[in-house]
Amino acid sequence: MLWAVLLLCQGLLPIGTVYLTRAVVNSLVAAYRAGGGWESIEQVLVLAAAAAGLVVLGELLGIAIYWVKEAQAELVRDRIHALVHEKSITVDLAFFELPDFYDHLHQVTQGAAMRPLAVLETLGSLVQNGITLAAMAGVMIGFGWWLPLVLVAGTLPALWVVLRYAQLQHRWVLERTADERRAHYYDWLLTTSGPAAEVRLLDVGRHFQETFQVLRRWLYRDRLRLAKGQALAELGAGLVALGVNGVALAWMGWKTIRGLVTPGDLAMFYQAFQQGLRLANGLLANVGALYRNMLFLSNLFEFLELQPQVVDPRAPKKPPERLEQGIRFEGVIFRYPGSTRAALENFSLTIPAGRITAVVGSNGAGKSTLIKLLCRFYDPQEGRVEMDGVDLRELAVADVRRRVTVLFQEPVHYQATVAENIALGDKDAGSVQTAIEEAARAAGAEDAIGRLPEGYQNQLGRWFESGMELSVGEWQRLALARAFYRQAPILVLDEPTSAMDPWAETDWLNRFRRLAAGRTSILITHRLTTALTADVIHVMEDGRIVESGTHAELVALGGRYARAWKAQTGVSDLGS
Repeated sequence: MLWAVLLLCQGLLPIGTVYLTRAVVNSLVAAYRAGGGWESIEQVLVLAAAAAGLVVLGELLGIAIYWVKEAQAELVRDRIHALVHEKSITVDLAFFELPDFYDHLHQVTQGAAMRPLAVLETLGSLVQNGITLAAMAGVMIGFGWWLPLVLVAGTLPALWVVLRYAQLQHRWVLERTADERRAHYYDWLLTTSGPAAEVRLLDVGRHFQETFQVLRRWLYRDRLRLAKGQALAELGAGLVALGVNGVALAWMGWKTIRGLVTPGDLAMFYQAFQQGLRLANGLLANVGALYRNMLFLSNLFEFLELQPQVVDPRAPKKPPERLEQGIRFEGVIFRYPGSTRAALENFSLTIPAGRITAVVGSNGAGKSTLIKLLCRFYDPQEGRVEMDGVDLRELAVADVRRRVTVLFQEPVHYQATVAENIALGDKDAGSVQTAIEEAARAAGAEDAIGRLPEGYQNQLGRWFESGMELSVGEWQRLALARAFYRQAPILVLDEPTSAMDPWAETDWLNRFRRLAAGRTSILITHRLTTALTADVIHVMEDGRIVESGTHAELVALGGRYARAWKAQTGVSDLGS
């Protein structure tokens, strides 16, 4: 509301300046004709002081509007970020596996902070300039009703150019989003720590640099071609406006020479007309910017309208606090979005409650897909995933996920303290130091933490000051502690020992059964030595279970598991 009032005042201020200009000029003429008497000079000084007062008022209004705009900018920026973040954490995981989603996300994040603010500022300028232009049109009507029409007619070609090229620029951005993202990717390869070691070892930095530059040069030339067309069109529109406005000014000068208007009238008309031209051009720029930014904001609205497919049922059932029967995959058929190949085909598997179940198999067999379906990151196209006989689709998504804790194959390295890294496993439980330390001991991470200067309060990662980097194995143990900290009845570990050396793996496996007591545990692994601790082992191949049993039973069977065991250990049975 304050912004609107200030804009109104600033929009009306120039009309006062115009009328005072006429009064000052006419009073100067009168003073000259009166021989420069004090009374006539005094009137000139009073009018000049009033004009100076309007200039000062304009400056004060400008400062006030600047302060309001800054306050608005922060509020709008925070609001847009909140909307984008909220949508990003609620859309399905499937969205993050589609290129089209990344195109939308790139378009939104590139303009999330800029476009809404630009719309706000442009709208303010549009209102302010519109008010002033209307007032100037009122001044010109006094000299001829057709003068405002001439002013408007001279701007129509420029308006067409503005709107036309706003559309073309928007289309260009949409069509080049994938290329812009690819350039951003090469920039990421060259400037971030993740790929830095391999880029140097393989000596591919120059290759990526040249690829980036080729792509950027192509985008530059394409963008410049569009800018050239716009510049030529604006030149033509400007010449049309110049000719139309020249006619109006010549007509007013002719009337002044004939004595039909006073010099003050001419000064007022000239100022009003020039301000009208400036304001008309400003309005065109505002309209073009507003139209262009609204086109880009349509990307934001499209992003915010994305709806997840994995949703709560209308009347969700209450899930069991503790599993009594277990988990069952029954006749599951699942394909990832955009894929025609089934990751799971008529898949059935029962995971008994309170037991340790291992699922082993080669990469791409479908092991990690089980985790995604169990966590309801996806729903199967056919079949059911049940928890104690209840289809997961009949439960609230949050209730399902609260009952599962997962060590992912590639856990996140949170740039936070050790304690925060572990406590993130269960944000509802808060940060309980004794529980954090117990989870660290369970994961075998206490020795690595003890070597840090500040222990559990040590900042990790290199993003922030005084942070320390851990080894890959130490990061994995920390992630394992995070999984243990979450006291969920279902424990899923995806390659829990992949980054551990054999000694650390043996130590951890010796403690795992005690740690898993009372939980339904699932080990996803391709390391058969890790699977040894399980009560039952299932072998997956091409989205199906092909063998099941204990280690001894599977070795005796002489199938895929037995051949893999011999290949990994060089022995044919456990006793050997």
